[in-house]
Amino acid sequence: MTTTPGAGLGAMIRTWRDRLPPSAAALPVGRARRATGLRREELAELAGVSVDYVVRLEQGRATTPSAQVIASLARALQLTVAERDHLYRLARLVPPADGAISDHVSPGVHRVLTRLGDVAVAVFAADWQLIWWNRSWAALLGDPSSSPPRLRNFARDRFPVDAGPVHLARWPVSELDSEATDVAVVSDLRRATGRFPRDARLARLIRELSAGNRRFAELWANGTVAAHREDHKTIEHPSVGPIAVDCDVLGDGDSECKIVVMTTVPGSADESKLRLAGITGITGATGATGTPVTANGPPTRR
Repeated sequence: MTTTPGAGLGAMIRTWRDRLPPSAAALPVGRARRATGLRREELAELAGVSVDYVVRLEQGRATTPSAQVIASLARALQLTVAERDHLYRLARLVPPADGAISDHVSPGVHRVLTRLGDVAVAVFAADWQLIWWNRSWAALLGDPSSSPPRLRNFARDRFPVDAGPVHLARWPVSELDSEATDVAVVSDLRRATGRFPRDARLARLIRELSAGNRRFAELWANGTVAAHREDHKTIEHPSVGPIAVDCDVLGDGDSECKIVVMTTVPGSADESKLRLAGITGITGATGATGTPVTANGPPTRR
C-alpha cells in the first residue's frame, strides 16, 4: 500500500492536537464541548495559521509546510524536543541543528506561563529574538505579529541600523536606566556567542548591528560584561495613558531563553490601567482572549 504524501504528518498533528487539553493552553472549557483536545480552529489560532491550512495538513492535502509553520505548530502543540524533531522529519525538513540557539519553549515552561493569568509575559531566545508572547503582553505593548518574524528582535529595536519602525513595542517606552539596559543587551549577545559559537543567526545579527549602529559597535568593542535583570518602565499606552511597570528578566537554563515579565504594583492605578488596556481590544492577533499565543516567528531550533 502506498502512503499518501503528508499523511503521516497529518495523522501526528491530529494525534497531538487531540491529546492537548484546552486547559493546558489556558483555553475555556464549555459544558457543550465534545472535543477532548484542541479544536482545529484553536490550534490554528495558537499557531498563527489559517483553519483551512490546518485542515489540509491533517487531511494530507498540504504536504510541504515551511519550517516556520512547523515551528509554530510545535510550540502551539507544546511538543517536546524529540517530538518537534519528528514533526520536522515528517514534513521532510531537517530538524534544527545541535549547537544552535533554541527557539523552543518547553512544555513545562509553557505550562508555567499559562498559569500567570493576566501578567504580561514574553519569551525571547538567547539572541533576543521574540519567540512567544501572551495576550496581556500584546495589550500592554501592542501586537508584534504584524512585523516580519526576522525583525522581532529586541536587540534590533534597541540598536537600529536604519530609520525604520520599532517592531516590538508599538507605543513609546521610557526606562529608569536606559544605559544599563543597553549594556545588558550587548552583554547577553556576547555571552550567547560563547554558548553558541556556530549559530549563523546570532553571527549575522552581530555583524549587522556592528556595521550599522555606532552605539552597539562601541559597546561591543569595549568588551563590557554586565548583568541587568530588572528595570522600571513607563509605557505610553494610546488608550489608557501612561502605565508604569516593573520589568524582570528570568532565565531558562541551558537554552539561555529569557522570560520577560511586566507587572504593576497591586492595587495601583497602573494595575487598573493595565486591566483596562486588555479590555480595549488592543490585543494579540494570534490567540484567544486571555490565552498565551505562539509568535509566528522563525523556525524552532534546539
